Amino acid sequence: MNLIPYITKHTQLPEKGIKNTVELLSEECTIPFISRYRKERTGNLDEVQIGAIVKFKSDFEALEKRKIGVLKAIEEQDALTDELRQKIENSEDLTSLEDLYLPFKKNRKTKAETARKNCLEPLAKLIMSQNINDLEAIAFKYTKGSIEDTLEGARHIIAEWINERTDLRNYLRNQLNRNAQITTKVVKTKSTDEKAQKFRDYFDCSESLNRIPSHRLLAILRAESEGFIRVKIEIDDDRALEHIKNKTIRSSNACADQINLAISDAY
Repeated sequence: MNLIPYITKHTQLPEKGIKNTVELLSEECTIPFISRYRKERTGNLDEVQIGAIVKFKSDFEALEKRKIGVLKAIEEQDALTDELRQKIENSEDLTSLEDLYLPFKKNRKTKAETARKNCLEPLAKLIMSQNINDLEAIAFKYTKGSIEDTLEGARHIIAEWINERTDLRNYLRNQLNRNAQITTKVVKTKSTDEKAQKFRDYFDCSESLNRIPSHRLLAILRAESEGFIRVKIEIDDDRALEHIKNKTIRSSNACADQINLAISDAY
């Protein structure tokens, strides 16, 4: 996607006005100047609308710059396929782009990476196939210590795979956006602090995150930053876990038991 269509999609403003505004911005014109003295070129866009164009222009430029870095990093690993390149180039936000890059990030040493070095990825794949009848017998072939340690290593790899699934990450984002509760608890050692008293209403409360008034959220965050309360953002864990299980487990054998444990770890 090019710059003008990107801004048009996110602002719903006239394309001609966006194009001319971008040209004026490239000439280092300021927002107040454009809104007051270049109305004929922008189609009477006001400061708020021009500000939105500036924001999404910046977002687009940051996205395109990040795409270049991601493509280069994956290419250096000899892992860039034509399909993956197209998905990266077509990404319209940093979140979806980072989800695509996630499996290729060179992370600090993880338990999953340690398990791979112990040659447990083939076992993880067999467990994910969910077609094994005697899992312990198969796991024994990969065992250097105990069976349980071997299965735990395979689970670390499976948990990483689950974590990298874009559909599951987007489901959880959706749950956070729509159903999250913000809850607060007072820090007991600060509850009698004189400065904390103006935040008494937030010592123990719970509210829907997407319905909370902005002034109340700001007050809660201020109370947290000053150390008077602790804040949590929570969703229905059981519902989320059940969804992940339904999207991942399709058997009722020993493999399913191992995947179930890996799901809890990933979550």
